[in-house]
Amino acid sequence: MKKTLIIVLGVFIFLIAVAVAVPFIFKDKIVARIDQEIAQSINAKVIYDIDNVSISLFRRFPNVSARIKDFDIVGNAPFENDTLVSLQELAIDLNLKSVLFDDYPTLTGVHLNGGNVYIKVLEDGIANYDIAFPSEEVAVETSASNFQIGVDKIEISNLNVVYDDRQLNYFMALGGINATGSGDFTADVYDLPIELDAQIADITYENVSYLSNKTFKGKTVLTIDLEQMRFTLGESNFQLNDFLFDLNGYLAMLGDDMEMDFNIEGIDNEFKSILSLVPGIYSESFSSLKTSGTMDFKGKVKGIYNDEKIPSFDISLKVADGMFQYPNLSKPVKNVNLDLQAKNETDNLDNTSISIPAFDLDFGSNPISGKLYLSDLVSYTIDAALKGKLNLEELTSIFPIEGLALKGNLDIDATAKGRYDSIAGIIPAINAKILLANGYVKSVDYPAPIEKLNVNASAQNPNGSMTDFLVDLSQFGFELEGEAINGTLKIRDFEKLIWDGEIKGGVDLKKILAIFPMDDMIMEGRILADINTKGSYEAVEAKKYNQLETRGSMAVSNFKYSSTDVPQGIQIAKAIAEFTPERINLTEFDSKIGESPLQATGSLSNYMEYLLGENGSLKGQLAMNSSRFNVNEWMSENSSKDTTSSELSVIELPKNIDFKMTVAANEVLYDNMNLKEVKGDMSLKDGVLTFSDASMKTMGGTIGLSGNYDPRDLTAPAFRFNLNIAELSIAEAFKSFNTVKAFAPIAQNLTGKFNSNLNFSGKLGQDMMPLLSSLDGQGVLKVLETALKDSKILEEITSLTKLKDVNSLQMKNISIPITIENGVMDVKPFDVRLWDYQANVQGTAGFDGSINYLVNMLIPAGKFGSQANSILATITGTATDENTTIPLALNLSGTYNSPKISFAGGNSIESLLANALKARVSGEVAGLQTKATEQFNAAQDSVKQVLKAKSAIAQDSAKKELEKHVDVAKDKAVDEAKKLLKGFFPKSTPAAKPDTTTVRKD
Repeated sequence: MKKTLIIVLGVFIFLIAVAVAVPFIFKDKIVARIDQEIAQSINAKVIYDIDNVSISLFRRFPNVSARIKDFDIVGNAPFENDTLVSLQELAIDLNLKSVLFDDYPTLTGVHLNGGNVYIKVLEDGIANYDIAFPSEEVAVETSASNFQIGVDKIEISNLNVVYDDRQLNYFMALGGINATGSGDFTADVYDLPIELDAQIADITYENVSYLSNKTFKGKTVLTIDLEQMRFTLGESNFQLNDFLFDLNGYLAMLGDDMEMDFNIEGIDNEFKSILSLVPGIYSESFSSLKTSGTMDFKGKVKGIYNDEKIPSFDISLKVADGMFQYPNLSKPVKNVNLDLQAKNETDNLDNTSISIPAFDLDFGSNPISGKLYLSDLVSYTIDAALKGKLNLEELTSIFPIEGLALKGNLDIDATAKGRYDSIAGIIPAINAKILLANGYVKSVDYPAPIEKLNVNASAQNPNGSMTDFLVDLSQFGFELEGEAINGTLKIRDFEKLIWDGEIKGGVDLKKILAIFPMDDMIMEGRILADINTKGSYEAVEAKKYNQLETRGSMAVSNFKYSSTDVPQGIQIAKAIAEFTPERINLTEFDSKIGESPLQATGSLSNYMEYLLGENGSLKGQLAMNSSRFNVNEWMSENSSKDTTSSELSVIELPKNIDFKMTVAANEVLYDNMNLKEVKGDMSLKDGVLTFSDASMKTMGGTIGLSGNYDPRDLTAPAFRFNLNIAELSIAEAFKSFNTVKAFAPIAQNLTGKFNSNLNFSGKLGQDMMPLLSSLDGQGVLKVLETALKDSKILEEITSLTKLKDVNSLQMKNISIPITIENGVMDVKPFDVRLWDYQANVQGTAGFDGSINYLVNMLIPAGKFGSQANSILATITGTATDENTTIPLALNLSGTYNSPKISFAGGNSIESLLANALKARVSGEVAGLQTKATEQFNAAQDSVKQVLKAKSAIAQDSAKKELEKHVDVAKDKAVDEAKKLLKGFFPKSTPAAKPDTTTVRKD
């Protein structure tokens, strides 16, 4: 017995050892196969570390489980900045038998534990999830995938998903998804039992949010027919917040059509269930909410959905004797009764009808009742009513309104009956009155209340004629700490919309914001207004803006504003504006824009067309002065008080502003330049900023400027400037201008100043700096006197030619004609004296820093030393005079800091001197230089073609980069939604893992 026990125990230990060892033995095989399948299947950066891969036989026996921690997929262009998948843990199950005995393991399960998925579809339909290689793109030498699929279980836990479809204008953000599904996924038709729960952060379609901040749970059996693309929901139990419902039916994908037949019905017919869907009510205290009443919800949807049709539907909701009361509050909302039906028996959305024959509830002791019938979305035949009284003080006993005291009585009595027909001039008959008496609002954050808040408004149209329509706001006003503001407004004739109104009084913005705080915004200051306005929308449509009378004045003092979008802040010490029908006169404006003081006077005209018309332009004439203006502070994408590290970004200019401005500033900070005595004229029209007669002092000289900045195409913002430069420091210009660094890097070793007249144009990059590859221009550079020393070029010339005294260079009265085309600068031939030798220079410089120049010089033979005399003696038999001139042609290529100096034609110094002296004897000296020039020009054409090709590539790359930034607004909206999902994308892809489909072995 003992022996048998020992044998059994030994076998058991052996099996345990084998089970432990098998994963290690086959780990390399499994990992290699996973890596191979990724390489063959996925066209994206797949990032994981082999050290984070573990293999286990015990985890999901009898399958082998391969687990990968920190598994990321990052898309290729244009999605290289978007992480498609970022998983904390990915586990896959593989059939043990296939691992041990088959050539290719069989996948049997997938498990996702923690992480994020961001699906993005651009407006042109390109999607970041489309990462599979098309079959024709798979490398020929790579064998076809033989990985076997036999998945019978998928498990997801704590996964966040954002779906951002900009083609459909649809957005969905789900967080904390937990789901399981199991079935025979290899069959054409199979049942898939699913259990799912998630947090619905937001679901928005065509800019309308349909669901936000809701919890969802569901359990169903989904029958999947892949051949027919038909998906059928079996017995289901779903829960949205506290609302339980059953949804069954099917969805079939028929080409471009979707056929559907669904029935939905509430499961738990309690009023509390439907109440949980009301925003603000479903909170932490919802479970302790006292409720009663019944609810009946049902609906059906059946038909085809495509671009032209919708399925028919019939959805109804009934609430009877509903009541809810918050814990610790004395009064309930009770007697809630609602009967609602939305119905459409056709495939045309216009035939939708809405019926609410009865609706009533009591806010404490205040009853409210109403009804609504809307026949369709064409004639808009309506029969509606709303009536009720509300004691605002009672609201604080009904709803948990913390930190806010309310008083006053609100009466509403409104009816509307009839149809709307703009052509026939018919609108529903309307009789509506709203009265708020003795309103009072007090916040715990501010001790003084808004009081004497009174509103008396009515809308009358007894016979349904548009011309008899009248809205009369006969009283509107309130007081805050003894300061009153009051106004009136009348609007008559629904066709002409004739208005007559006034507003008068003062308000302290800081006090208002203390009572009604706004997130991420600080605002304070005092506004005093006395304005009367009269006019009609008929005059607006006819563009007769002279018939719109607005008169009065507005004064602003001690105004301060800052927000997340404007962190620099704006301060207005004092501003006074006077209104007339023709213009707004800005008689005083003393402000501080960020850290920059700014004063202005002027006038604005056409302001009524700008405010009321669809395409109106605001016109103005302004004179602006500043002692010191920091442009950098307003040009960075992430502006902050610390502008030293902020990157500039493209500024979009409004297209409906037509301003003419004179500007004067003692000092302007722009990028790394300090500009003094800046003045000139600017105009902004149609989104283009134009400069004229502008001048500034900088870098020891002055710059005159005219031209424009045109960002109408944000993917290719353009500029065109004419520069008149006088006495500018060459060295300082090199430090400040990227164009000088690229096209004239020799400037870093030059002393002196230069003058120039330059006309140039091009595109700007995202950093508001000129895109060097796009530059076009022409002009003349003039240098009175300069010196060059400590130059790599001079060192190379000395080494090559053996000339004496060429380690430094003095030059005077130089005029250099240049043209620039697509980032290639062409220097026309110009004469200059180099080391007291007559010389002629020509060539090109590229935006990439490359140079290609030809220098023709006439050198006295004596400067070459005895070598020239001995060579000449062998040719002529006599010694030559040291003043005999020798033609010398040098090619300068490479880059300025790494130049390549050579003799034209590839000659050595000996052959060059020999040929030159022979030519001199035979009288053919000029011919040698002509030949060198011809050879240089022939080679120059190919150099320019290469540079132009590089220019086109660089411009295309810059445009694509800017196209990404144009989409920033939508991306910011996505980021806001991501914030709703706790922990969304908590980690970034580590830079230390650049491989796309291979694991890194540390």
